[in-house]
Amino acid sequence: MITSHNGPQPADFTDVRATNLAVVLRFVREGAPCSRADIAASTGLNKATVSSLVADLIDRRLLRETGLTENRVGRPATMLVLDGSPYAAIGIEVNVDYITAVAVDLKGEQLLNWRRAFPGGTSSAGQAVAAVAAIAKRAVSRMTREARQVLGLTVAVPGLVDVNGTVRIAPNLGWRDADLGGDLMKALRDPGFPVLVDNDANLAALAECRFGPHGDVGDLVYVTGEVGVGAGVVMDGRLRRGGHGYSGEIGHVEVDPGGPECRCGRRGCLEAVAGIGAILARTAPGAPPAELAAEVDEVVRRAKRNDPEVLALLETVGRGLGKGVAIAANLLNPEVVVLGGYYVPLGPWLLGPAEDEMLRRSLAPGAGGCRLVVSTLGHRAAALGAAARVLDSVDSGRLPPRP
Repeated sequence: MITSHNGPQPADFTDVRATNLAVVLRFVREGAPCSRADIAASTGLNKATVSSLVADLIDRRLLRETGLTENRVGRPATMLVLDGSPYAAIGIEVNVDYITAVAVDLKGEQLLNWRRAFPGGTSSAGQAVAAVAAIAKRAVSRMTREARQVLGLTVAVPGLVDVNGTVRIAPNLGWRDADLGGDLMKALRDPGFPVLVDNDANLAALAECRFGPHGDVGDLVYVTGEVGVGAGVVMDGRLRRGGHGYSGEIGHVEVDPGGPECRCGRRGCLEAVAGIGAILARTAPGAPPAELAAEVDEVVRRAKRNDPEVLALLETVGRGLGKGVAIAANLLNPEVVVLGGYYVPLGPWLLGPAEDEMLRRSLAPGAGGCRLVVSTLGHRAAALGAAARVLDSVDSGRLPPRP
């Protein structure tokens, strides 16, 4: 599980109790079922302190007891697991052709998963705010009917998002300096929970580590496979945002100096060479964003029929993608690079040539052990990561009040 922490450690600064509550909560999440004695032995907190903290977390319905276990030396111990059933975290992704919304409880169990067509490529930031606010209100209403308290909402956007949550530039959405978070707070009429905005690739990387099969991976790169191409970078178990939050723009690394023009105004960017737009420019030129999913499905159908034109195109795009992945492998030496979005259904034809190119262009033997895989989360990854960011704030000690 990736958070902003290095692991559960007792606090030695001002708000000791709040921090130690988070220490216990994280330990149970990672090690459940476990006993109070297990927590004390692993964290260094004394048993009396652990008992008090656990009682507090049970009162908040963040933990619950599951009965006794006798598979240990000494007296049977009462085991603890996460509860969190009265709570929900909401994540929403805005992209060129869709809006996705998910909600999860504290354990990560999915409570809702909605995907709606949305003409993001031709909509203004104001129209996007209205659309996001509408789906957020529906999600909050659903959680309220289920007697769940919403802990927060995070919105994933394919663009540069600064540390204050302002979308500085989102080329494929046509946005500049959009205060999406502030505008959403107004549209939701100050909902009583935090509203955050973050880059879609960053959040998808969080999701892969928290909800995907890569929880034990400390070094991971997630590459979005939408009209835009971006990267979320996890190193040493922590998401790396850069000095001002602008890291991961791998889509605008030049991989072909004579390549096609990119929407950023440069030529030969990875996004222009190996993004989904590069494929559809050949198979469905002029197709509107609303038809993106249908056109990708058609490419998959043609590839399954061994259409020579499509197979050759996917081979070329795969090799272009491998050039970009090789840059990440050489620079960061990740254990795994995860391809997401529309790269997932196209994976059977992209992975082979991309991996070959990565191996050929990497200096370290075997690309330094880097594996290239497709996401198991599909188009939900960024929205799930948005919800994960809310849960991460709980792990950091921002606990909900007692009900």
